[in-house]
Amino acid sequence: MNRILVIRGGAIGDFILTLPALKALRDAYPHAHIEILGYKHIAVLAENRFYAQAVRSIEYGPLSTFFAKNAELPSELSTYFANFDLIVSYLYDPDGIFESNLRRCGVELLIRGPAKIDKSEHAARQLARPMQELGLAVADLAAKVYPSTEDRQRGQEFLRDLPRPSVVFHPGSGSKKKNWPLENWTNIGNCLLGLDDFQGSPIIVSGEADEDQVRSLRAIWKNERIQFARNFPLPDLVAVFENAIFVGHDSGISQLAAAAGANCILLFGPSDPEVWAPKNEKVQIIQAPTGDMPSLRFEAVRDALMNKLEARSP
Repeated sequence: MNRILVIRGGAIGDFILTLPALKALRDAYPHAHIEILGYKHIAVLAENRFYAQAVRSIEYGPLSTFFAKNAELPSELSTYFANFDLIVSYLYDPDGIFESNLRRCGVELLIRGPAKIDKSEHAARQLARPMQELGLAVADLAAKVYPSTEDRQRGQEFLRDLPRPSVVFHPGSGSKKKNWPLENWTNIGNCLLGLDDFQGSPIIVSGEADEDQVRSLRAIWKNERIQFARNFPLPDLVAVFENAIFVGHDSGISQLAAAAGANCILLFGPSDPEVWAPKNEKVQIIQAPTGDMPSLRFEAVRDALMNKLEARSP
């Protein structure tokens, strides 16, 4: 198997949960050229970072013809797809139109992965099924990312003058139902700032989707020593997370923090951690008692954070 294409759209968490499957593929074919067709700002986490040699954008306009029945297919893309010995696709293709068009290009070995996750087993296990069809075992479901030297340099540049340990908060997610009330984040931050023996650096990470949450926190803490890391490229965030204590929700950024090796406290509400929680060793899950995030008591998160800080003390 010399050339392999993995087609993986989806959000950050979806991509990271696929990494154990990609690792099995890379381990089985260490000398193959592996390429990922996906959202470039996400798939860059794998590009020349162990998993794949190249990434191509799934948002490329002419690709849309492959989702139309009996469409005239662009010759450039037809040649592109035909050049792979194996294609693994996680695209939603209920009528098989995309698959049929790939076959028209001459693609012979095509394996389809699940486009949607059900509640039967952990998401990473479900996403590993295509590898099992190839006879590859996926024993470890803990995703891992491999930052480059340049990634670490950029991350260290941000952290350079900040005292350790870093305690990183991510107060957002892809759904308001998954978010802990903002006043609890304010309380946990104030608690950290009020500790006489905490000389480390509180950091708030956020993207565009978190702006409403974080705007309020910036206003509250504008004169405090809390740092704000806004809209960092994902590979740079990996370097920020590596040696940090991280507190977040059920989100893609939390998946990234776990995969980077952060010591995580993850707050779960309506979603099932048996399906969605990262399988990494340094991950502690705290679930809202009723499934609604307001039912998750501030004291439970505070105590978990204090325990992790105490464990880090010399």
